[in-house]
Amino acid sequence: MRVCLLLLWLACGAAAAERALFVAGLGGEPDYEQRFQSLAREGAGLAGGEALAGPQASKQALRDAIARAASGLGEADTLLLVLIGHGTYDGLSYKFNLPGPDAAADELRSWLDAVKARQIVVLATSASGAALKELAHPRRAVFAATRSGMEKNAVTFPRYFVEALRDPAADTDKNETVSALEAFRYATQKTAAFFETQKRIATEHAAMEDPAGVGRVALVRFGAAQAALADPAKRALLARREKIEVEIEKLKREKAALPIGEYKKRLQALLVALASLQEEIER
Repeated sequence: MRVCLLLLWLACGAAAAERALFVAGLGGEPDYEQRFQSLAREGAGLAGGEALAGPQASKQALRDAIARAASGLGEADTLLLVLIGHGTYDGLSYKFNLPGPDAAADELRSWLDAVKARQIVVLATSASGAALKELAHPRRAVFAATRSGMEKNAVTFPRYFVEALRDPAADTDKNETVSALEAFRYATQKTAAFFETQKRIATEHAAMEDPAGVGRVALVRFGAAQAALADPAKRALLARREKIEVEIEKLKREKAALPIGEYKKRLQALLVALASLQEEIER
């Protein structure tokens, strides 16, 4: 019984720093054990990450890994945490299954609340919907494989979330990046299609909490966007573009509370700025 902790560093020079931690939880059975670790390794590999594994990994190791990944990050930086495995819900608390003591939602929240960077948390486990409200935070996007703690079957979602990191089809806005939100939507659609194709009743329905639009942050880049990372000036442009995309997402969520004229004016200004930045990136 092992937990696989995958730590990924992405240095972005003048642009905001991005770091990610993939965690493969307790499998319980050889098939699940292999599946969880394979998905976590693939996810890190697609992003150029490093795999760390060992029987000594535990709840404390997870806590320490989050602290290490977050070390030195500022408010403009991003930390991605992906939990792949089994989750449980007893009617009161969600827990991520690990060797030894499991990690409860309130513990995960306390560890993440200490992180200065904005956060993207992907709970790719059964019963994960029970942790959505618990982990909700203005600078944190939370994506869960299930909409409640009552969807307790092993989930298909993590397979497609990882697949989104290598499938250009996940890039729905065609800006040569796959954001966390795009990966979530891709995995959600693929999961629904899986149950339809298998003619089975769906036992999982993904859900999310993202009050500030943090999910617009890019997880992977390809084509011109990937090439731009080699140019310090363009790395800064990519960071600015992602910031504007987050602002657009936040504005859309505030639409109902704004006068329509003000909403349109602010949206137009953001879209013009976004188009201008895209032109500079593509030069």
